[in-house]
Amino acid sequence: MQTELSRKLGVEHAVFGFTPFPAVAAAISRAGGFGVLGAVRYTAPDELKRDLDWIEAHAEGRPYGLDVVMPAKKVEGVTEADVEAMIPESHRRFVRDTLARYGVPEPAEGDASGWRITGWMEQVARNQLDVAFDYPIKLLANALGSPPADVVARAHDRDVLVAALAGSVRHARKHQEAGIDVVVAQGYEAGGHTGDIATMVLTPEVVEAVDPLPVLAAGGIGSGQQVAAALALGAQGVWLGSVWLTTTEADLHSPALTRKLLAAGSGDTVRSRALTGKPARQLRTEWTDAWDGPDGPGTLPMPLQGLLVADAVSRIQKYEIDPLLGTPVGQIVGRMTSERGVQAVFDDLTRGFERAVDRVNRIAGRSGPS
Repeated sequence: MQTELSRKLGVEHAVFGFTPFPAVAAAISRAGGFGVLGAVRYTAPDELKRDLDWIEAHAEGRPYGLDVVMPAKKVEGVTEADVEAMIPESHRRFVRDTLARYGVPEPAEGDASGWRITGWMEQVARNQLDVAFDYPIKLLANALGSPPADVVARAHDRDVLVAALAGSVRHARKHQEAGIDVVVAQGYEAGGHTGDIATMVLTPEVVEAVDPLPVLAAGGIGSGQQVAAALALGAQGVWLGSVWLTTTEADLHSPALTRKLLAAGSGDTVRSRALTGKPARQLRTEWTDAWDGPDGPGTLPMPLQGLLVADAVSRIQKYEIDPLLGTPVGQIVGRMTSERGVQAVFDDLTRGFERAVDRVNRIAGRSGPS
């Protein structure tokens, strides 16, 4: 599963794996793919340094990258307390009432949520880059548009490729104009923040729009056959995130959540604003239903919604309140039916890819891979 881009980066397979777990990122790289560590949860530079040290020690010299969150619009002089003050009391009351209805315990003294606005601020991402650029990362990806021009230049000065996610041709062209090296065309099926256009439609549109920039296809991809389809559409690789959640190297800290993921079908996700205020695909739960239903107060814009529900989501996860328990995940969850190692995932991807290529060759009247 090699392409011009994978050869340029020195990886065996054009499979780019986004994950918040260092062990998964290292395992993806060891398996011949390209591991990308999500950095949004690292508000302290020392924590990111610790995990990059771990990847360096366990990736066996294979290349890897980092995914940061740098908002397209910079807001100066606004603190987390300022944003907290903008949340209406009616929304706080809705959260309290919903948690009480399901018997969610109060947080223990000293507990803090895993989601804070600081992780989404530009300066935090810049601090992350101050750490990351001391490591031999080969790719820097940004989840919220193109990074600032000085960040792109800084990466290029270190021979680091810059990637950005796009949910439309308009976004992709903006990335190209900003000097981005790789565009990730993320379709409607994807987990997390995603747009309205399906991967099968979006990928060839973006490939044509930004030619000759390489494009990675993302959303609804979890088999070798789907990898082959993405390459046939003109992509130079695939960007996978959801499939790693049920690998043995992942650290979800929740057996109940893992069970829910393994039992879910492709129709058991919903694109909801309940988590962050922007449409994000996630498991459908009674929590998302409450927010999206006619009796809910309506979600708040980002980052207010994320701050509002951060502590609630942490409590739901800590105490594994099954009806409310969820996570961002794509429609590919229907194929995630067993826990297995990252290497086993790659074995399935490569076998499925070979079968798909062989099938197309037979249709085309050829024998064997071309």
